[in-house]
Amino acid sequence: MDLYDYRQGISSKDKSNIKVGYQGVKGSFSEEAMIEFFGYNQDTVNYEKFEDVFIGLKKDEIDYGILPFENSCTGAITAVYDLLSKYGFYIVGEECIKIKQNLVGIKGAKVEDIEEVYSHPQGFEQSKIFFKDHEDLKLIYFYNTAISAKHVSELNDKSKAAIASIRAAKIYGLDVIEEEINDNESNNTKFVIISKNLELREDCNKMTVTFSLDNKAGTLYNLLGYFAQNQINMVKVESRPSKNHLWEYVLYVDFEGNINDENVKNAINLIEKKCKYFKLLGCYKKKEI
Repeated sequence: MDLYDYRQGISSKDKSNIKVGYQGVKGSFSEEAMIEFFGYNQDTVNYEKFEDVFIGLKKDEIDYGILPFENSCTGAITAVYDLLSKYGFYIVGEECIKIKQNLVGIKGAKVEDIEEVYSHPQGFEQSKIFFKDHEDLKLIYFYNTAISAKHVSELNDKSKAAIASIRAAKIYGLDVIEEEINDNESNNTKFVIISKNLELREDCNKMTVTFSLDNKAGTLYNLLGYFAQNQINMVKVESRPSKNHLWEYVLYVDFEGNINDENVKNAINLIEKKCKYFKLLGCYKKKEI
């Protein structure tokens, strides 16, 4: 496929009067990232699972979805990569927020009262040191940190606690038992805004592509070499198992540039010619931190 084919039907949708979907409930980090990117005055839909956001977008229940994509401490949210591949949607923006994990419980609860803690797995992963010091606690995986806070509030039991934001604790009437239990103070999560349609603006300065890798010596070196040859700065490389071929992989590459840049066009055309599968996942504006 010629690069210019991607530009057919590309739109830059008016961000007013839109409906946005996110995973979790009010007070979740996804909701916080959504507000940071779109503002407060949007019609929103919250979903229980990551895939529910994709299904909602597919059914036109929402115009955009926002999902966590990478944490600065624990790495890629691989489930979202796989869902992007499954549904064939596009990345049209990104947002990044600082994550502060807190141990929260019902009014009057103290650390010594707690027996069980609810959280999304990422909450536990980001707070390993705290839980190493409290190995007697039973850790229970839940869909989302804010849903965990809501659940603990409904249980109204001093022996139950959750990992959540201070905002979620306030929303669900919980006390902050231990503040900022995450291991790293520089704990940030990057979120991507997804759409059924590819969008393009002149101020876009970051791109994401995905392509297949043959199980042959030198394939990865040669394909990534096209970025270097064209003076393109790669900012992230992530590999995921191919769903179609045993022991073959699909690569996701984030790099700086715009689809209108000549060096970008050249690199993409070279990579596409060498791969069985290639897709431009998005051209969007990089979130400056």
